Amino acid sequence: MIMEPTRTGLAADTLERAIVDNLIALQGRYPEVATPNDWYRALAYTVRDRMLARWTNTVKTYVARDVKVACYLSAEFLLGPQLANNLLSLGIEDNARKALKALGQDLDALLALEEEPGLGNGGLGRLAACYLDSLAALEVPAIGYGIHYEFGIFDQRIQDGWQVEVTDQWLDQGNPWELTRADVCYSVNFGGHSETFSDEQGNYRVRWVPARRVRGVACDIPTLGYRVNTCNTLRLWKSAAEESFDFQDFNRGDYYGAVHEKVLSETLSKVLYPNDEPEAGKRLRLAQQYFFVSCSLQDMLHLLDAMGEPIARFPQLFAVQLNDTHPSIAVAELMRLLVDERGIGWDQAWILTCQSLAYTNHTLLPEALETWGLPLFRDLLPRPLEIIYEINRRFLDEVRARFPGDEARVARLSLIDETGDKRVRMAHLATVGSHAVNGVAELHSSLLKRTVLRDFAELWPERFCNVTNGVTPRRFLRLSNPRLAQLLDETLGSGWTTDLAKLSGLETHAGDGGFHERWRHVKRLNKERLAGRVRELTGIKLDPSALFDIQVKRIHEYKRQHLNALHVIALAERLRRDPNLGHAPRCFIFGGKAAPGYHMAKLMIRLINGVAENVNDDPALAGRLKVVFFPDFNVKSAHDIYPAADLSEQISTAGKEASGTGNMKFMMNGALTIGTLDGANVEIREEVEDHNFFLFGLTADEVTRVKSEGYRPRDFIDANAELREVLDRIESGQFSRGDRDMFRPLLDNLRESDPFLVLADFAAYVACQERVSEAWQDTTRWTGMSILNTARSGKFSSDRAIGEYCREIWRVPPVRIALA
Repeated sequence: MIMEPTRTGLAADTLERAIVDNLIALQGRYPEVATPNDWYRALAYTVRDRMLARWTNTVKTYVARDVKVACYLSAEFLLGPQLANNLLSLGIEDNARKALKALGQDLDALLALEEEPGLGNGGLGRLAACYLDSLAALEVPAIGYGIHYEFGIFDQRIQDGWQVEVTDQWLDQGNPWELTRADVCYSVNFGGHSETFSDEQGNYRVRWVPARRVRGVACDIPTLGYRVNTCNTLRLWKSAAEESFDFQDFNRGDYYGAVHEKVLSETLSKVLYPNDEPEAGKRLRLAQQYFFVSCSLQDMLHLLDAMGEPIARFPQLFAVQLNDTHPSIAVAELMRLLVDERGIGWDQAWILTCQSLAYTNHTLLPEALETWGLPLFRDLLPRPLEIIYEINRRFLDEVRARFPGDEARVARLSLIDETGDKRVRMAHLATVGSHAVNGVAELHSSLLKRTVLRDFAELWPERFCNVTNGVTPRRFLRLSNPRLAQLLDETLGSGWTTDLAKLSGLETHAGDGGFHERWRHVKRLNKERLAGRVRELTGIKLDPSALFDIQVKRIHEYKRQHLNALHVIALAERLRRDPNLGHAPRCFIFGGKAAPGYHMAKLMIRLINGVAENVNDDPALAGRLKVVFFPDFNVKSAHDIYPAADLSEQISTAGKEASGTGNMKFMMNGALTIGTLDGANVEIREEVEDHNFFLFGLTADEVTRVKSEGYRPRDFIDANAELREVLDRIESGQFSRGDRDMFRPLLDNLRESDPFLVLADFAAYVACQERVSEAWQDTTRWTGMSILNTARSGKFSSDRAIGEYCREIWRVPPVRIALA
């Protein structure tokens, strides 16, 4: 019998040998003294070995075949735990489990040890990770580019009901999945000034004379496709000093000065999204964005040179996607690299830039469309600012030619906001410098063209398109919900994993009583798993037979977690007044993080925890109502939460949520949605049909009308006694241990301005929740609706979204990879 190679074989006995080999050779441990973390790392290295064999073949194939590569630039990549996902992609979970058992180890125990890479804040970073997964699964040549944050999104603790941020030390034990490429590094300029000169041919040129330089070092994480040999690259940039130690300072006795440059430079990639309220935070955030964009574009140009290709072929070999406004400085930086560093004429450089770049907009909130004050921008990035000025001058000449005499339009379109403190408009820059601009849901893309980018859509209607977001069914169904995945395999076969449209085959089982029983059994087991996790973390005991009503997402006023909390308070009072009220027992589960500097969002968390304390301690509500705030919501905990949900709360103010992806993950796992006509909710409702979706609230057009007519929240308070009572109870200190001032800022905000129309939608939301309760009590009806939600979730696969990007924006075809 021929023995498999230890480094690449997939059989259980081969994996067993490889794990011990990596334990000894890479970690200097032997089985008798190895800790659980040692075993985890040995397994991770073993899995990585198999990935690297595919990775090197992938890179060699791309170089030999002269392929076009999709380059996805994102300030966030919220990857989630890697080990289980990579075992799944390789198809070796069962063999790994057998190998570990033979070594006296348990796979599930080792999986629980894995730290989650803290490289993202929320939906934006998770979307980027889903897209990397789909790019590899669809065998599309791709590189993800981002920042190697040493400290990622903070860990959340709840103390006395308040959010407390704790440093996320995800790299404390190292990261077995990454390879640092010390030889792949680029210099990035900051500060200083520019100067003009004539080159050897007498051409007018400009050079940037920086005040300091930082070196960007590549850290590569392989991204393996599901059951294919394609293994793409996520390349993250770690900042380092050009010279880390100054001997002259050291010899003078200035020991701090000797390493000052190293400390200063490494700060760039130290932390995800620094608090940008103080000026230092703004400066660091802008520097981070420019740093990773410059490194990424320099890397692409280096790869072009390595292939021996002329600069004119850059757009034919690289499709560069800007994931929101964070990387939009790429427009100016690519121009600088082409014009200043490569000596390309402006007109040709501009054509190459526009042909290469495309921009995804993720927000309609004006405050989220990044702008930077000119003094800060000029001080940090003087040469890129000069290039932006020139882009703007030429662009506004074009606008004036198209719309003569319309200076108001010119002012609205300008890359520089001239009102008040002058600022650079980054969304404008991205739009002007890209050949395609897309929104992320049909409603969002429509509103984008009607509101924040209306003038650009009128100027270049052909540039605008829609690509509705999607999520990967590998992680968020097959991996996180193995019981449901098994049921789907037995019912439909396993093809749905890579073609989610095949879930439509479930529709024929939506009225099958026997299938209903199996479906409910899977849901019950998932709810028991989540209930166990909740009790472990919070001490709160949940009844798995109750309706699990879940809202987990970033805490923000427009996402309206406080609307949910107001309803819980109202429902609790109804139940207290009428013990015989025929309302379905319900567990309300909240989760999500508030930005450290966002006081109102942190106050919302405190309110939820205050309501939980008040409700859960009341014997009158026992067995009827429970409230939980699930701490430190992340991808790892999402694996427990999405499969257990009965009801998905998607209740943002209509017209504010670009798309949402949590709504898709809940739907895929059989949860029903209560929501407004916002973001992708519109398309979810279209897919499942209106009788399988709980709709309430003002539409986006109605929100606009109500605000334009002069919204008066007190009118809604005066007209609704229940709402008035809820607000009064909050003010009384009932949910703040008698402190009547704690929630005053929140109450004043709702009563005086209510910018996200919480009070306007309250009555409709409460009425809709009554319909939810009624439907839940009809078990057959609810189960059928749940099955249809999963059956009709095929549109919301990230595979579909990436297919649209490849066909309509990037023009990047798949490339099949063979193992050597």
